[in-house]
Amino acid sequence: FGESRIPQKNGKVRRVYLEPNTPAAYPPVINTILNADLIVVGPGSLYTSLLPNLLVPDILAAVKASRAFKIFVINIATQDGETSGYGVAEHIQALKDHIGSGIFDLYLCNNNHVVDLPEGVNWVKQEKPVGKLPIYGADLIEAEHPWRHDATKLASVLMNILYEKTGPLTE
Repeated sequence: FGESRIPQKNGKVRRVYLEPNTPAAYPPVINTILNADLIVVGPGSLYTSLLPNLLVPDILAAVKASRAFKIFVINIATQDGETSGYGVAEHIQALKDHIGSGIFDLYLCNNNHVVDLPEGVNWVKQEKPVGKLPIYGADLIEAEHPWRHDATKLASVLMNILYEKTGPLTE
C-alpha cells in the first residue's frame, strides 16, 4: 500500500491498482486527450507514475478512443525495487497485464548502451522478441546522466516520428 514503499520491498511487482478502483477523471483532461494529435506516455516510473494514470477508467477510455498517434516511451534504465531485471519486453508485458494490448501505436526505447552505468543500474534493452509490436530505437541518453532521457533528443525523435507517421501538422 503506497507507491513510496515499492522500492523498499523485495521481489517483483505483480499488480498495481487504485483505491477506489474507479476514480473520476478531470473532464478537461479527457477533452485534451480526445483532441490530441500525439499522445506520449512516459518516460517515468512504470508502476508508480505511468500505470496509475492509465488505470483511471475514463483516462484509459479516452486514450483508446483518441485518434492521436500513441507512443509509449520505455525507460532507459531499470529502477531498483520497481523494474529490476526488466527489459523492453517486460515493460510491455506489464502494460498488457494492467491495461490490455493494442493501445499504443509505437514503443520507443533507447538503443545507445555504450556508456557504463552506476552500480545497481542496468540498461533496459530489447533482448527478447515482442511479437510484431512496433518498436523504435534511438539514442535517447543524456550525456552527463546516461540513465536519464535527454529532453532535446527525446522531443526531436517524437516530433520526427509524428511527422513520419502523420505528415506535417497544419493549423
